[in-house]
Amino acid sequence: MDIRARIAGALITAVTLVVAGLAMAPPAASAQLTEVTGFGTNPTNLRMHLYVPDGVGSRPPLLVAVHYCTGSGPAFYSGTEFASLADRYKFIVIYPSATRSGSCFDVSSPQALRHDGGSDPVGIVSMVRYVQQRYSTDPDRTFVTGASSGAMMTNVLLGDYPDVFKAGAAFAGVPFACFATTDGSMWNSACANGQVAKTPQQWGDLVRGAYPGYTGARPRMQVWHGTEDSTLRYPNFQEQIKQWTNVHGLSQTPSSTDQPQSGWTRTRYGGTGTMAPVEAISLQGVGHNLPMSGMAARVIAFFGLDQGGGTPTTPPQTPTPPPGGACSVTYTTNTWNTGFTAAVTVKNTGTTQLSSWALTFTLPAGQTVTSVWNATISPASGQVTARNVSYNGTVAPGASASFGFQATHTGNTAKPAAFTLNGATCS
Repeated sequence: MDIRARIAGALITAVTLVVAGLAMAPPAASAQLTEVTGFGTNPTNLRMHLYVPDGVGSRPPLLVAVHYCTGSGPAFYSGTEFASLADRYKFIVIYPSATRSGSCFDVSSPQALRHDGGSDPVGIVSMVRYVQQRYSTDPDRTFVTGASSGAMMTNVLLGDYPDVFKAGAAFAGVPFACFATTDGSMWNSACANGQVAKTPQQWGDLVRGAYPGYTGARPRMQVWHGTEDSTLRYPNFQEQIKQWTNVHGLSQTPSSTDQPQSGWTRTRYGGTGTMAPVEAISLQGVGHNLPMSGMAARVIAFFGLDQGGGTPTTPPQTPTPPPGGACSVTYTTNTWNTGFTAAVTVKNTGTTQLSSWALTFTLPAGQTVTSVWNATISPASGQVTARNVSYNGTVAPGASASFGFQATHTGNTAKPAAFTLNGATCS
């Protein structure tokens, strides 16, 4: 059978993914989907469509939304909720389109599986850099999501470009490099059938090998998969979990397990909050055409995009310190042999609203911060200060702000002894 026909036939059910449900209707706004040409290096002639909501602030977040085989960027725009959520939360969305026969993305070739190696990932990152420069988007809030072929590309982009993407969400995909081929084919039957199993270390090494020498933070990952997927079979769900927990240096044991709704089992790794380093949602009895209604909003929450789009245009205000003792801190950790993640919640127990916050504490000897989410931390060791980012600086009396970080240690996994918020001691 012609390979293009086989790819299109095998993944054709993904068309119903958007028709059946990632969303209901196109956004009701004056903003329009616009095609962009001449956006930069584009070795495979991808097309680019861009959605910029009305009223985005300065330094808005950026989301790349990648379609399924047989689809297109405009189809993913009109058939998913991401644009309407962008209207609500003021982030920009890029919709790439594959132009080869079958409209699948290249997640197989050696070029696609290497940082700046060529093929589709290079074209998509050119789109990102074009928008970052043209619209001054926040480079610390650049994300990618996709379904089926787009989910596979989400895995690939996180592996190839950990310096570009801060998190990803993959609907019915496979691990990074699972679809690898060397014969020019874009189809890997063993991977599609769930027959490629590796150790967490082997999967993690494939990701690390895509960008040799990279030592920075790794993107967070959210994985969705139906147990009855007959196109990209369900074992790929666990293989993705193995891969991304290893990339983050996390245990295979979940930090939490729950059922957010009937038939869903959600596990989180390295944290228990909405923005854990790795989150996986298994959908009982569901096939490749995932019933996606409402799921896009959970993706947006995982990315933190539901907390606001851009930096306010009003002048920055001086932090308002609460009186001594008018704050409390909850600090929980998940440790392993050489590292740990910490989840921190700061509660304003005073009577004055905070317009910004800075939490200072001393990390025990041997602990060094390697990545942070929902805050900035400097320096990386010793006495450090965590400061709010653009979207979570305001904390009303009785309300809380949360952030997390990953760190290495040399054997001492103790917690900080004390915290001060804007100069005031917390309980």
